[in-house]
Amino acid sequence: MVEQQTADDVIVETRRPAPERATRPKKQPPYAVIVENDDFHTFEYVIEALCKICGHSLEKAFLLAQEIHTSGRAIVWSGALEVAELKRDQIREFGPDHFPKKPVTFPLGVYVEPLA
Repeated sequence: MVEQQTADDVIVETRRPAPERATRPKKQPPYAVIVENDDFHTFEYVIEALCKICGHSLEKAFLLAQEIHTSGRAIVWSGALEVAELKRDQIREFGPDHFPKKPVTFPLGVYVEPLA
């Protein structure tokens, strides 16, 4: 609204400030940590890694290990990109699998991708 006031040849114009728009931060899409199956790492190793790194119960970790084995891969965790990358790195650095007769010294196949 514009108001004009006159007083002895002086014109004063006043305006109300526009209301501030609430800015909302954009949410990042969630990201998935996906573990791939291989024929070298044991169920015990995968279950232990999922319990310690992702915080899954033994039952949930066992079900995920079965899904990894039967489907070839499984989403083991999802959330913010930075945390997903951390979980991926922790799984990769979990250490050797000492459960088989000959220890497996290479990491599990694991990667991060956005959830659509």
